[in-house]
Amino acid sequence: MTPKLPPIEVRNTTEDDIPVLIDLCREVYPESPPWTEEQLRSHLRVFPEGQFVAYDKRNKRIAGMAASLIVYWDDYDFTDSWRDFTDRGFFTNHDPVRGRTLYGAEVMVKPTMQRKGVGAKLYDARRELVERMGLLRIRAGARLRGYHLYANRMSAEEYVVRVVRGTISGPTLSFQLRHGFHVLAVVHGYLAHDPESLGWAAVIEWLNEQVATPEDYKARNLRFEPPTRV
Repeated sequence: MTPKLPPIEVRNTTEDDIPVLIDLCREVYPESPPWTEEQLRSHLRVFPEGQFVAYDKRNKRIAGMAASLIVYWDDYDFTDSWRDFTDRGFFTNHDPVRGRTLYGAEVMVKPTMQRKGVGAKLYDARRELVERMGLLRIRAGARLRGYHLYANRMSAEEYVVRVVRGTISGPTLSFQLRHGFHVLAVVHGYLAHDPESLGWAAVIEWLNEQVATPEDYKARNLRFEPPTRV
């Protein structure tokens, strides 16, 4: 029998959620500094529509969160870091006038609530936002969480190819691929002090089929050209 998923409601983040989100970040990333109150307040000032929490109605607690901003992609390069894309985590580079790209800066789910559909609901909320705003796409850096287990055997590019082909399961990237994302590039230095990814990330993209052109799909498919043999 398929286990019953918890009743999860996704809503926009409020200022009252901030202390809980800081604690959640400490729980999910115990080896990294958590989001600060100043950063989370900045997100709500510049782009409240792009900040979400997943609320577990059964246990009356926050089970996950997602944070995003709109960027004008021409201002950036695929090799830029998370700090570049998020203006050091403050989102003050949010550009809704010129930008057509929703940049996914963060998705995290409480460890005890993972693999229960929470992340899927947060991703759905992002896609609905993109469609409602008429944006072209979502892009993000998918940190290669499992790469540290394979780094002595293969390059990061080879690891990503194997995850894409399904011969290796990547803790984050496999989930994103199942939700319609495609790999555009493999980059180093995205999160400099992340021990699980060793700083490596895959730049990923989801296209809004309501506005994307054949040229957009063609450009996506030409971006990441894996080796023919791995």
